[in-house]
Amino acid sequence: MAELPRWMPRLAGASLADRLRAGLAAMLGIALAALASGLVPHPAALSLLLVAPIGASAVLVFAVPASPLAQPWAVLGGNMISAAVGMATAALVPMPALAAGIAVGGAIIVMSLARCLHPPGGAVALTAVLGTPLLAATGPWFPLLPVGLNSLALVLAGWAWHRVSGHSYPHRPPAAVAPLFHREDVDRALAEMHESFDVAPEDLDALLNRAEAHARARVR
Repeated sequence: MAELPRWMPRLAGASLADRLRAGLAAMLGIALAALASGLVPHPAALSLLLVAPIGASAVLVFAVPASPLAQPWAVLGGNMISAAVGMATAALVPMPALAAGIAVGGAIIVMSLARCLHPPGGAVALTAVLGTPLLAATGPWFPLLPVGLNSLALVLAGWAWHRVSGHSYPHRPPAAVAPLFHREDVDRALAEMHESFDVAPEDLDALLNRAEAHARARVR
């Protein structure tokens, strides 16, 4: 039982009400992306210009809107860049298995360099290599239509939803309370741990300072 927390980590700051609202928001966001795709002329054989990885993007945008992986540029740039990387790989590498690995790995590298790392981008790159009727119908436009259109519709839905629900999106880190840690301290600690965390350094800095302030107030 002691191992369970490692295999089933708790999402920090999440409540049941937040998860229910995130689920409702994702329903609306995906529906908006589908409706937006319906406004674009496309082959009658395709029911929707909707890529499956956009569902994973919706999880990030609506369930963890403060994550660096869920920010607008991450969603737009990550998905579109990955689509382009996948298509280029498919054109240059004739072996499907090798192309699949190169596309996903290449997408991670390019997204990281462009500061738009977005996990669903790996699935977009893989989709571009494996091929679908949607990819065959849209051809070279695939990174823009449907991937770009889907991503833009989702970002706009996320912006509108979080405006109403009171979350900041695009995310803005809260102001630090009586700074006790300095940003340099946080950066050094992160470098020593040799890990990547799904939280912006600015948010981590603010969180640590608020926690320290609460601890000081408690022991007074």
